[in-house]
Amino acid sequence: MDKETLTLRQIFFFWVPLALTWLMMAAEGPFLAAVIARLPDPKYNLAAFGVAFSLAVLVESPILMIMAAATALVKDRDSLVKMRNFTYALNGLVTLVMVLLIVPPVFDFVTETLLGLPERVSNLIYPACVVLIPWPAAIGYRRFYQGVLIRSNLTRRVAYGTVVRLSVMALTGLVCFLFTRVDGALVGGLSLSLGVCAEAVASKVMVRRSERAILAGSPGVGPVMSYRVIARFYFPLALTTMVSVGIIPVVTFFLSHSRMPVESLAVFPVVNSLVFLFRSMGISFQEVGIALLGENNRGYKPLRDFAFLLGLLVTGALGLVAFTPLSSLWFQQVSGLGRDLYELAVLPTQILVIMPGLMVLLSFQRSILVKARRTEPITFASIIEVGGTIVVLFFTIKYMSMVGVIGAALALLIGRVCANAYLFIPYFQELKKGNVP
Repeated sequence: MDKETLTLRQIFFFWVPLALTWLMMAAEGPFLAAVIARLPDPKYNLAAFGVAFSLAVLVESPILMIMAAATALVKDRDSLVKMRNFTYALNGLVTLVMVLLIVPPVFDFVTETLLGLPERVSNLIYPACVVLIPWPAAIGYRRFYQGVLIRSNLTRRVAYGTVVRLSVMALTGLVCFLFTRVDGALVGGLSLSLGVCAEAVASKVMVRRSERAILAGSPGVGPVMSYRVIARFYFPLALTTMVSVGIIPVVTFFLSHSRMPVESLAVFPVVNSLVFLFRSMGISFQEVGIALLGENNRGYKPLRDFAFLLGLLVTGALGLVAFTPLSSLWFQQVSGLGRDLYELAVLPTQILVIMPGLMVLLSFQRSILVKARRTEPITFASIIEVGGTIVVLFFTIKYMSMVGVIGAALALLIGRVCANAYLFIPYFQELKKGNVP
């Protein structure tokens, strides 16, 4: 694709498969929440599933940026082999951490001592975490090969893999719902785990031709990429996701010590899943920016215009749900929440209505910096976001005695605004280097 004549139409067709991929992944949360809400003891199982999922995502966080790294770094045979080995090593590490998490003394310390969860919720979390053991490595495996697909301009195949994931996840959830008496939290964990493993296999199958072509090509020109170079590039990105994802267990801790703790723990994953549906459109834009910016950021202006339109669209769409009777349709009819939990979910959703637009901005800011191989500011922005979130959480819940999920929504919004504001400094610095007005 010619970055010098990049058009909104070209960006759209490059972005759509990635957006559909993230949208389908985002649909997992609402779907599973709807299934769990219709199984016995929904309040406690929703709370347990939300915590189990948060812990699994925290463990997988070091591997989440592998797709961006593969998109940016895989150019020839040597870089492919080095990045693949690096990914496999990191997969082994996160799997080990997941196994250690389910060792009973460690698990009891995390859930009961550290998070202060009720024993009833903690007991439901454990089996969900056990079936999620393959989750982190499967995520890392498929994200590496998806990065290679994006690098090869085969974004549709990324979407095809997600169709496989969503199909297996939905089938597992429905089978458990219709034919078993398994607790809802376990249904959620098993469905997620099997779905991601299926997607990992599908991604490997679809990338085989591209992988072979790269391996059969020349080893590359210029300096050979070393593991030290990969680590120096990647670890700030990994730290970024670890810090960002780490905020969810912190939120869980504050929710469990807030007003209406069980209700807040039950509602938060449902609200978060809805907001994530619209945020996913922005998350998908990061790899688009990395792939299409071109030399000296020549593709910047059309990408900027596309990002602006996308931000308006996703923010407006979430606002339509949050501030109209569609909220009742979503939370009560689709998600299956009772009247009391629905009423609790509305205000946090309204507070978070601009989060999708802020996500588009964040992804675009990050793409400029990743393309420039300047990843340290991304880490600092995440630290600022988490720090701001914790400060607001402490103030709203400990001093203002807010209902937990409302205080959490305010904290997450303010933290994200702080991160966006900080990244404007290195963002504009890189644009000047690329001679983009």
